[in-house]
Amino acid sequence: MTSKLNEKISDARFIFVVGGVMSGVGKGVTTASIGKILQSKGYKVSAIKIDPYINVDAGTMNPVEHGEVFVTEDGDETDQDVGNYERFLNTNIYKENYMTTGRVYQTVIQKERNLEYKGKCVEVVPHIPMEIRDRIHTAAEKTKSDFVIVEIGGTVGEYQNMLFLEAARMMKLYTPDSVQFVMVSYLPIPNKVGEMKTKPTQYAIRTLNSAGIQPDFVIARSEMPVDEPRRVKIAVNCNIRPGDVISAPDADSIYDIPLNFEKDGLGDRILEKFKMKSKKNDLKDWTKMVSASKNSKKQVTIGVVGKYFSTGNFTLADSYISVIEAIKHGGIANKVKVKLEWINTDEIEKNGTRVLKKLDGIIVPQGWGSRGSEGKIKTIQYCRENKVPYFGLCYGMQMCVIEHARNVLGLKDANSEEANPKTPHPVIHVMPEQKELLAKKQYGGTIRLGGWPCKLTKGTHMAKAYAKKFGTKTTVSERHRHRYEYNNEYREQLEKAGLKVAGTSPDGKIVEAVEITDHPFFIGTQFHPEYISRPLDPHPLFVEFVKVCEVLKKSS
Repeated sequence: MTSKLNEKISDARFIFVVGGVMSGVGKGVTTASIGKILQSKGYKVSAIKIDPYINVDAGTMNPVEHGEVFVTEDGDETDQDVGNYERFLNTNIYKENYMTTGRVYQTVIQKERNLEYKGKCVEVVPHIPMEIRDRIHTAAEKTKSDFVIVEIGGTVGEYQNMLFLEAARMMKLYTPDSVQFVMVSYLPIPNKVGEMKTKPTQYAIRTLNSAGIQPDFVIARSEMPVDEPRRVKIAVNCNIRPGDVISAPDADSIYDIPLNFEKDGLGDRILEKFKMKSKKNDLKDWTKMVSASKNSKKQVTIGVVGKYFSTGNFTLADSYISVIEAIKHGGIANKVKVKLEWINTDEIEKNGTRVLKKLDGIIVPQGWGSRGSEGKIKTIQYCRENKVPYFGLCYGMQMCVIEHARNVLGLKDANSEEANPKTPHPVIHVMPEQKELLAKKQYGGTIRLGGWPCKLTKGTHMAKAYAKKFGTKTTVSERHRHRYEYNNEYREQLEKAGLKVAGTSPDGKIVEAVEITDHPFFIGTQFHPEYISRPLDPHPLFVEFVKVCEVLKKSS
């Protein structure tokens, strides 16, 4: 039943994080950091991401354009910021905590078809904002949170996010003591001027005011810390206290950001405005982790070989952000600094594998389609033959099956049905239940998604790595995002040729991981271990991978 406009649904407090001036300056990390700070003060915290796209979810978006698709435990394909929420809060975020314009409209239209509005004329306002408000409260109720931090994608003034701002305004109107607003705004320092400029932020706040919203805090993003004159200028012109302008200079690591915010007392200021007090003040583990990440004297160089790097003249890493962070977590656990090298598969296909010789370890991450697959296969062959630590994730696991079939079994035309539907040796084939969906062109949200159990094969490197964290546990849960899988018709041949099955579904029918046991580290997983790695709880496979890279480097 659709709730009334002024009905209070939950007792949680809500903090809306909005962007000003330009995107890409850290709303997601700000949202996660505020959550971490409030969590450290003894409160239960969750976070929501709102994407102003007509897409129902992030699953069909190009990763170069939109960034990584992050998959939740319950199988939702979401924005990459949800991954940061999980990593900072060290807790699972569920599908109720993610919404898009498309998802909201889809629900309202379906409710209208079901007569849930009791014959009323259903309008964009107020019914769309009410649905947004109801979804926010549903997430708060499910998680039993004291605080819900809500990130509204894009920047103020964009047509796409007006209805989300309207929902937030309504929530503030009817429950004024339960809602705060944080604007993340960029303060440029033009090279030829040499002075930090506040005018773009002033205009952004005025634009937010025009939507009926006054920010409680301004997160002043810039290359350098904001100084007192700039704080005062923003305060005088934007109806905000100078102390509520929080300095957010560029940081060496995203994990520095909660500690930087606390230098300005952001957490206590938020609680003060809510008329609440801190129950405790504990960022000790976080501070220790940040210190460990900076003070490591050892270093390894790990190559990420993929194809989602380039956009025009720029190279972006957002397509693989969870992989990047998981590698860092493995480094922190081993007290090793990790230097990442980005290697485009096109370069390997054109110039061969000599670019790989400077690397201590190699990861081939997720991917789709045929482009770049031959470069990945050449990379994997190089790792296998030269005993270089190799970690294949999802598509990277499928490619190492193909490489083994071609170059060890001698099945020269072996391939994935995704790359070559007519291959005579489909060692990777479409999952049977996916064939009908593909025939109907039902792509969105139909692949194998979310957490699934994986039974570990006793005696494998993979099982031993998990045992260091889980002891005698023989089944683990890992998250998936794939449509193609290992073809069991080739399983016996491949195992006899040295590519051991290291993990399966509990019934043994789906191959979840493979490895070469007489290799220092050669593991491919159909699942995505990077999705559940967190700085205070690193994934055991990334910990082991970085450890082997460092040990081999030291002994060479």
